[in-house]
Amino acid sequence: MLARHEGQIVLVSGAIPGERVRARAERTAKSVLYAATRDVLDPSPDRRTSVGDGQCGGNVLSHVAYERQRLLKGEILQDALARIGRVPLTAPPAVIGSPEQGYRMRARLHLRGGRIGFFREGTHDLCDAGSTGQLLPAALEWIAGAERALAAAQLTGLSGLELSENLSGDERACHLLLDAGVNAAPFAALGDVAGLTGLSAERADRNGVEILKGSPIVTDTLHVRAGDAASALTLRRDVRAFFQGNRYLLEPLVQFVTSLVPPGPIVDMYAGVGLFGLALAAAGHDHVTLVEGDPISGASLVQNAEPYARRVHVERRSVELFLSRRVWDTPTTFIVDPPRTGMSKEALAGIIRSIPPRLIYVSCDVATFARDTRTLLDAGYELEQVSGMDLFPNTAHVEAIARFVRPGTPQ
Repeated sequence: MLARHEGQIVLVSGAIPGERVRARAERTAKSVLYAATRDVLDPSPDRRTSVGDGQCGGNVLSHVAYERQRLLKGEILQDALARIGRVPLTAPPAVIGSPEQGYRMRARLHLRGGRIGFFREGTHDLCDAGSTGQLLPAALEWIAGAERALAAAQLTGLSGLELSENLSGDERACHLLLDAGVNAAPFAALGDVAGLTGLSAERADRNGVEILKGSPIVTDTLHVRAGDAASALTLRRDVRAFFQGNRYLLEPLVQFVTSLVPPGPIVDMYAGVGLFGLALAAAGHDHVTLVEGDPISGASLVQNAEPYARRVHVERRSVELFLSRRVWDTPTTFIVDPPRTGMSKEALAGIIRSIPPRLIYVSCDVATFARDTRTLLDAGYELEQVSGMDLFPNTAHVEAIARFVRPGTPQ
């Protein structure tokens, strides 16, 4: 939260806007002072007991009542668009909420001294993943069992792991990140711990993946609606592939994004395993092009697209390269879901050069979203609407979904 002291900006953790607190200064960076709340002198009516360690797993807002969190995240979006994008919104965007417990489908975990957990915010200090409430009990049981298996076999050389599970939580795969020179075979014992359906590993000094147990693939079937019709979309993904992380908001997010897309050709860039583009194909859209340059997500995308071969076309190349070689003769809606860094200058320039009448932007970082918004507005687009989804409750992250249109584009 933002405070000022003798003209200096102070960012205070553990506080709520409107409170008076006593805070301890901890560090300075780029003329900004960072402080942590020590005593709450005048508490907000929205203050509650934090979930576990408020600095573990990004749970820096867990001391704030959830309805207030949603309002704060709308204000975060509004502030970023005003300061960075120079877009003054008359009101904060609405932010769709999520259940706070067990929402997380993907997690990057670390290992220290035989313990598996998250890092505390801004440190390499390990903390208990269970204290965050983000993971399902079954995932926590597997983590505890994996710690016991590591200790029993006296295994060393594991630096971290990626855990991914499906919506229902009945498929759970793990990918191990091993130090250089470590033999992966003994770590197959982790695949014998109840609760895991697949285990793979890779070494820091070697390309390639070893399958140690089962299948490192998880599968989901999403229900996609188009008007009064409903369709099923099956997505299979490698444990290492990027995928949206909130099981409760996954289908609402897909439904919201697809509702913004009119009939006509579609290009889904940073398509991942096909979440948005294939949902549109399942809902009956034709002429859907999906662009993904990551080799892991791209391989899953090709498999997921097979049932829609007559409606979709997959381009396994970078967005920048794809845009540099294409010209569109018919009006085409673009969808972009870039990483936290936002779109590169080359990607933005390629989109602007292509002159799509509509652009649907899904963003996990408000700062880069606001930056790219300014570029699109300067190129003649209008920000028709922006909304938020709270894919990571109790953290400072908020997902933005926006639609940009060129003036004169039909509704």
